[in-house]
Formats: sequence, structure tokens, C-alpha cells
Amino acid sequence: MVLSGIKDFLKLETAGGLMLMVAAVLAMVVANSPLAGIYNSLLEVPFTVMLGDFGLSKPLLLWINDGLMAVFFFLIGLELKRELLEGELSDLSKLALPAVAAVAGMVFPAMIFAYFNWGDNIAMQGWAIPAATDIAFALGVLALLGDRVPTGLKVFLLSVAILDDIGAIVVIALFYTSDLSVSSLSVAAVCVALLALMSWRGVRSELAYILVGLVLWVSVLKSGVHATLAGVALAFFIPLAADEDGYSPLRRLEHDLHGPVAFAILPIFAFANAGISLSGLSMGSLLEPLPLGIALGLIVGKQVGVFCLTWLGARLGLGSLPEGVTWSSLYGLSVLCGIGFTMSLFISSLAFEETSVNLLAVDRLGVLAGTLVAAIWGYLVLWKVLPRGPKADPAN
Repeated sequence: MVLSGIKDFLKLETAGGLMLMVAAVLAMVVANSPLAGIYNSLLEVPFTVMLGDFGLSKPLLLWINDGLMAVFFFLIGLELKRELLEGELSDLSKLALPAVAAVAGMVFPAMIFAYFNWGDNIAMQGWAIPAATDIAFALGVLALLGDRVPTGLKVFLLSVAILDDIGAIVVIALFYTSDLSVSSLSVAAVCVALLALMSWRGVRSELAYILVGLVLWVSVLKSGVHATLAGVALAFFIPLAADEDGYSPLRRLEHDLHGPVAFAILPIFAFANAGISLSGLSMGSLLEPLPLGIALGLIVGKQVGVFCLTWLGARLGLGSLPEGVTWSSLYGLSVLCGIGFTMSLFISSLAFEETSVNLLAVDRLGVLAGTLVAAIWGYLVLWKVLPRGPKADPAN
């Protein structure tokens, strides 16, 4: 049952990754066409929600990045809780190598970025941009190899990406917050306490949790802490245990949200954030410290960190490779971990949204260049080393 659930999840994430690619390409085409003015104007359209004297007014782009992405992070939180309690991450013997790989896969890209941008205080705000892996995009690339990819390789990627998401959440919480509002944080604290009480008392109504979660999201949005973290906090209070009828609120929400997130929220985010005008940019622009640090962090830092530290962890006896996974295929997977895209674009928007210097074009150029090279390089390595002919893994 667990294996079947993993396979269903991977299929959905894979299809979503392909949608993500299409949305990113479409955004680039539109941003460099006569429709560019309409595209940019649309993202700046203000939307206001009023309730009595209280209101929220933001341009469409921020509703996408602060609102829709909160749902994405809510889904990540649901997946994290389930995996930690009863999934792949609940087995310490299987957790060690992906954990080492995930940490190294964040530290090495950040170090490479810092090497190129040290001394530039504004650029250094983007140190975490190349540290994240886009699981959906990476699985989309794996899908191009069909049933040659063993399930063990996909599950290892999934484990690394989930732990990578935990790291990204911690980084956002610690390093990408603005001036804090004590009153808003107080309201958020009350919401968290109420969620904890509901969970302790055995409340199983999804609607009740979501209503409190909406108040939590607004209060976190107003507090200076990024609003998407409210989604993660809410997820950890959703009950996982099934009742006598086999109903689990967490599993139900996770199942219901996977489709909308994979096929709507992430493609919308990609379309809104990947549209880079190439006007005034050249190949030489990639050699500027900011995009070069991002691109090399994704291309070089990720593969060195993930592959070398996994090899070292295995030599030290921390764990072993999953069944059907060879060191050559793991290297190809390590290269694919350099596909940052969604989380990298998201962190870049947090890093530079309040600066007076417009760095969004060059930093996104680095993200897209690094992601594209990692995707092609990783695909070619795996195409070369994975077995051809019959199915590589009977579990596929």
C-alpha cells in the first residue's frame, strides 16, 4: 500500500513537472514578445479583499507568491508530517544518506554563491537561491526516461527533496523576514495554540482547521514573517491517524490538493515568475557575479554536495544505496538535484523584493540557466548509464 501510494505520488509529481516546464517556456516566450506589456501589467493589477474596515490589497504577483504558494507549502507540510511519522523518513536506517545528501546539497551551492558574491551586501542576500531542489521539475525530467528509471532512484530523489524542503523552510523563517509586528505575531501565536488544542482534543473537521489556518495566514502575512510558513505550521496539526472508517484528514487533504497544486498553482507560479525579458541581456550577463554564482551553485554545488557526501556517508557506514541504484545513476540524480526553479525563484523574490536595486532579471537568468544545464546534463548522464530494453525495475 505504501509503495502504491509512492508510485501514485511520483506519477502526479512527474506530470506536474512537465506542466511546470511548459509554463516556464510559455512565460519566457510571452515576456519576449509583443505581449510583454500585457503580461507585466497583468501581474501588477491590484486586488483588494475587504472585511469591514480590515482589508488586504496586493498586486496579482504577490497574491500568487504569498497566497497560492502558501497552499503549496501547506501541501509540503502535509507530506513532511506523513513521511516523518510513517513514510520513508520514519526509518532512520533509510534517512541517513538522504539527510547527508540534502544538507550537503544546500551548503555547497551556498558556498559557491558566496565565493562569487562575497563583499556585495545586496547580492549576498541571495545566498540561499541555489540551495533548493525542485522535486516536480526533476521528476518531470526523469519521466522522459520512462521505465528505465528504478523506483529506488525516484524514492531517493523524493527523500532528498523533502529534506531539502525542510531546510528551505528553516532558511526562509530565519533569514527572510522583515520588521516584525508584535501584535500580528501575538494573533498568530493564539492561532497556533488553538490548532494545538484542536489536535489534542481530537478535532477531525478539515473545515475547522482551514478556518483557523486562514486567520493564521493573514496574521503571519501582517507580522513580517513570510506568509507561506503559515501553511507549514497548519499542516503539522492536521490529524494523520485514521478513524474506524479509515478516514484520515491529512491523507484526504493531501490527496485533494496534489492535483490543484501540481496542475494549477505551480504552473501559475512558474508563468508569473519565469517571464524574463532578455532585452539588454547577453551571454555575457551570465558572467556577472550574481547569476554566475547562482548557476554554478546549482550546476556544480548541488552535484558535488549530493554525490560526494552520499559516497562518504556510505563509506562511513551510515547507510547504503536503495535497491537498483548504482553510483553512476546516483551521479546523474545528483546533477538533476541542481534543478532549482520553483523554490529558487521563490527565494530570489524574497531576497530582493525590498531592495532598491532591480536584480530580478539577472538572478532569474542564473536560476533558469543553472536549471536548464542541470536538467540536460542529468538527463544525458542517466540516459547513458541506465539499462535499456526491459523494465529497469519491476516495481515501476
